Amino acid sequence: MKQLLIVEDDRDLNKGLCMALKDTKLQIVPCFDLKSAYEQLACQMTDLILLDINLPDGNGLELLHKIKTSSRPIPIILLTANDTEMDIVSGLENGADDYITKPFSLEILRARVKNQLRRLANEQTELITIDNYRFDFKHMKFANANTLVELSKTEQKLLRLLVKHRGTTMSRAILLDRIWDDGSDYVDENALSVTVKRLRDKLDASKYIRTVYGLGYTWVVNQDE
Repeated sequence: MKQLLIVEDDRDLNKGLCMALKDTKLQIVPCFDLKSAYEQLACQMTDLILLDINLPDGNGLELLHKIKTSSRPIPIILLTANDTEMDIVSGLENGADDYITKPFSLEILRARVKNQLRRLANEQTELITIDNYRFDFKHMKFANANTLVELSKTEQKLLRLLVKHRGTTMSRAILLDRIWDDGSDYVDENALSVTVKRLRDKLDASKYIRTVYGLGYTWVVNQDE
């Protein structure tokens, strides 16, 4: 379940937004000022924020800037009555993912929220953490503990297939077809064996990437098996 933080000091509007965006797959948390928003964010459970710019204890752009320059830049949709070009530009330059000016259509707001949640879900499928490994396929950054590992495009394709189907044996035929998908008429099967070995060595993953003799390869889930 995703968590949506609504930071809006108008209590009637905040309540209305909570009701309008109510969803069984969404936990909605109302906040009425920056102080309560910071307290909620400290729990590190928030996935998306609807943020008013004019708040009783400060400017929402301050919160926007802090979040977007942090190690966990949460998506933010600005809610504001400030519809001048300068306000909009300022919000976007500070990293806002979207904005909507008051008064607004609830249907449009629902669509904007769904779009950000869908985008977030797509991005999260590109980031996989397994034990000490962190694989960020979107930014092509791969690490074992705190050590970055350089992988070739072919090794990245192999890794993506293995970790996204971890616990399942991927046949050699399927791996060959999906990794070397550039239309080549013939690929030496030895190329797969070499790529697997290089990936194992680079990641120090001999306990994870196992050969299933006569079938293919798997990224094991239970190390005791």
